Amino acid sequence: MLAITDDLQIPEDELVERFVRSAGPGGQNVNKVASAVELRFDVAGSRVLPDAVRVRMLLRRDRRLTDAGVLVIQANRFRDQGKNREDARARLAALVRAALVVPKRRIATRPTRASKERRIDAKKTRSAIKRNRGSGWSAE
Repeated sequence: MLAITDDLQIPEDELVERFVRSAGPGGQNVNKVASAVELRFDVAGSRVLPDAVRVRMLLRRDRRLTDAGVLVIQANRFRDQGKNREDARARLAALVRAALVVPKRRIATRPTRASKERRIDAKKTRSAIKRNRGSGWSAE
């Protein structure tokens, strides 16, 4: 079980782990040991995620999410397979926790009269600076 909150846990059968060879430094060990972890979690087909959380996770523009709704997390930060496994699970838990938070609705506001006047004044000042740039040259 991967504990997200007190009342939300992801069962082991919904997580698929694959161990692959890690890129980067590691000496002779790098070609022999599969220390990197690829953790897959089917967001679209999960039984434990609430519908609102599932929708928020699927609507995120995340390159780790496949078209089929599977979240793929690759962890190769450490040279130890166990640490990479913990890292991948912690990152998945953080993503699900972030999706649990309901975003605030934006309240539409209008600009004040003073802010409109300040914007126009700034545009006029900038225009005057640009207009006066070319006046110093003579045709000699």
